[in-house]
Amino acid sequence: MASQNGRGMSLKDFPIPLKVLFTCLLLTLGIAYLFAVAFLYLVEIEPHAGDDHGLVGAVIEKYYGRRGETRLGAALKGSMGDAVNIVEKEKIFKWIEGGALEKDFANVASIFQNSCALCHSPEGGMPVSPLTTYQEVVVYTAIDMGQSVKALVGVSHVHLFGMSFIFFLTGIIFAMSEIDTRWRTILIVTPFVSIWVDIGSWWFTKLKPVFAYTVIIGGILMGLSLLFQILISLLEMWVWNRSDQK
Repeated sequence: MASQNGRGMSLKDFPIPLKVLFTCLLLTLGIAYLFAVAFLYLVEIEPHAGDDHGLVGAVIEKYYGRRGETRLGAALKGSMGDAVNIVEKEKIFKWIEGGALEKDFANVASIFQNSCALCHSPEGGMPVSPLTTYQEVVVYTAIDMGQSVKALVGVSHVHLFGMSFIFFLTGIIFAMSEIDTRWRTILIVTPFVSIWVDIGSWWFTKLKPVFAYTVIIGGILMGLSLLFQILISLLEMWVWNRSDQK
């Protein structure tokens, strides 16, 4: 299809209804991405603010884990530290260091019953895991290895499918813009490369914490490329009139 000036049809040449459709789609995807970033912050970053982990620390903890201590030990040193006194903490730490054996659970069972069961029990009415029996407690005495391979496989394939579909839609629209072909191609390829870097780095971070930085770099590139695709497409549809200036 060609426009009146002989060039391939650009975004500004489409009929108003189609431009409105593209605009609604781009704005909705942009807003959805902002909500995704907000959700990521609230779930992955904000809960660790008190631990002074920051963004990198939160990524490391999620994928690499806290391999120097157990989840129960980390909780007693952090958010649940005020629930038990120093003597009780030492008893629990000694039990964990001894292998968290069932035969020794009687030495600490009363601590969990008196200090933890108020919230961590079916009767507590809180949306938290119960900590009243040995079977319930021992789950949290294993070394925190971060997200399991099974969980990573699940979130990886969902994100690869979902993000690819999003950037396929924005890329089709953006491909009809009139900016230089070289820059247009770069901005179409960048988000896909960012997806590979971001999700691939989840797996590498599970092996080496330093790759947490590439997770963040991939996420930033993804967000910026989506912003530029949406912004340039909207400007060319409704504001810019490049063809008439040539």
